Parts: sequence; C-alpha cells; structure tokens
Amino acid sequence: MSGRRTGQGGPRVVTLGESMIVLNPATAGPLRHVQTFHRSLAGAESNVAIGLVRLGVTTGWVSRLGDDEFGRYALATLRGEGVDVSRVIIDDAAPTAVYFKELRAGRDPAVYYYRRGSAASRLGPADIGEEYVAGAELLHVTGITPALSDSCARAVFTAIEIARAAGVKVSFDPNYRSKLWSSEQARTTMRQIARQADIVMPGIAEAELLTGHQDPARAAAALVAAGAGLAVVKLGAAGALVAGGETTTPQNVPGFAVTPVDSIGAGDAFAAAFLAGILSGQSPIAAARQGNSAGAMATQVVGDWEGMPEGDALAAFMAGREAAAR
Repeated sequence: MSGRRTGQGGPRVVTLGESMIVLNPATAGPLRHVQTFHRSLAGAESNVAIGLVRLGVTTGWVSRLGDDEFGRYALATLRGEGVDVSRVIIDDAAPTAVYFKELRAGRDPAVYYYRRGSAASRLGPADIGEEYVAGAELLHVTGITPALSDSCARAVFTAIEIARAAGVKVSFDPNYRSKLWSSEQARTTMRQIARQADIVMPGIAEAELLTGHQDPARAAAALVAAGAGLAVVKLGAAGALVAGGETTTPQNVPGFAVTPVDSIGAGDAFAAAFLAGILSGQSPIAAARQGNSAGAMATQVVGDWEGMPEGDALAAFMAGREAAAR
C-alpha cells in the first residue's frame, strides 16, 4: 500500500483505529430537511487519545488518513490536541471517511457512515510499529477497527501480540457497531480480544453480547473468568460496575446526575478517564468514579471529543464545585 509517515514518538499509551469527519446537523429531524452542518472529527480511539492527553497521559494514535483536505484537518486537529501522530500514514490511494449525525428528539442521534474503502480500512499489520507498541505502558483497542476489514483485524491482533510479548497492558472497549458487522461475527472476534485483554470495558448490551448474561454483574464476572484481568461494565447514567483486580465481587460505582446534550463520546470519555486513573495508580473503583465523572461531563457538550475534560475541570466536577475561571 502506498503512503508516507508523519514523524516519530514514544507515548505511554498507544491506540489504533479510524477517525472520520463528522457532519453535525444544525437542526433536528431527517437529514433530507437539514440545510446546514457543522464539521468536526470523530473516532472512538482518537477520542480516547484526546481524553488521555487532556488528563496528562502522553498518547499516540496509529492509523491511515487520506491525502485530502479532510485528512489534513484530522491530522492537524489531533496534533493540535497533543496526540502523537508519528505512526499515522498519509494514503494517497484512498479517502478519509465521513459520517453524518441525525438528531432525534429525546433519543440518541442516528449515524450514517460513508467509510467503505477508506484509507483507515487499509490499515494492516505492517503499519503497526513493534518498538512503538512495545515501548508503551498500555495498548487500547476497540471492536470497531477489526470490523473495518480483514487487514484491520490482523493489525489489531498484531498489536495485541506485540503488547503481550512486551508486557504492555491491553485495554479493550468492544464498541459494537451493528452497521459494520453481524452480532455473530462481532461476538467471535471480540471474545478473542477480550480473552487477551487486561481491561475490558463493555456497555450493558456489549457485555451481554460477549457473555450471554443480561445481568451486568454476572456478565462482568464471566469476563473475568474468561481471562480479562479487570472488567468494567458501563451502565450509562447509572455509573459503572467493576469486577476483577482487587474487587472480589462485582461492585457498582454510581454515576453523576446531569442533563445530557449529546451522548455520543461519553463512553470514550469514561474509557480515557478510567485508564488515566489506572495509570496514575488509582484503584479500579476510584478510576471508575473518575470515568463516570468524565462521561457525564462529555454529555454536556455537542461533539464526540470536544467535551473531554482536562484534569482541573474533572477534579472540580468530582468535588462538586466549579473549576476556577480566572
């Protein structure tokens, strides 16, 4: 595959996957009636990367972007947020992907992807730098990337293999996308990843998909029994449930009551803050509380990553006070 790299680096956390241009409608309702859209950037893995950097954790993102204006925008945005993009490949043979949100009153937004044949779908094992991954403390992957193409799936498993051989911890957020693959395909692949992960962070439906258990506590326990060192089931507004590690029985960590503006990206904010907490030496319970806080804060801002909190703001939110404005 053609392409050129963008630089060099050595962050504490490495993640890989596709970032897309997202077009947010200015008004709610069917897209055929929307006249104006606001452009931004989206992608579960790059969202987590931004969230980690804002909390003081150096993070690198591995991917491919098209040699086009959208690719240049994505690269500039991530670099501007402090994410290491030294392993990003600019691909002159495929475009940067795009997706549209459709706002629906009282419900989560609907999304429409235009990502088939994208530059990121051409990511492969050869794009995963062994020294880059092996030099990190943690590798973060999701269930989105292996759904994009066979080469992307091989890239994910190559990264995991490198990480495990080097003693690098692996975290996994299933992030199941039914528009990308069937539940049967997803279950098979994601179970393989979960068994090799030190941290697994599914939502309620994803936990059931992986384990067959509707009860989050039973699902979390099953994930730990299957090989995950730590299972954290995200419960949305209700918080999170933690199993494994120092927690002998699944323990609920309550959420924070807020009125959401945009729920997309909340799970990524949770993942970033939870991982930042674990990397700083917090207990899984304390890290989950921090994750709940970040997830709640992210829902207060429209956009996939724009509401990711910085450390001072997160601490102030958790303490129930406003961050200093001046």
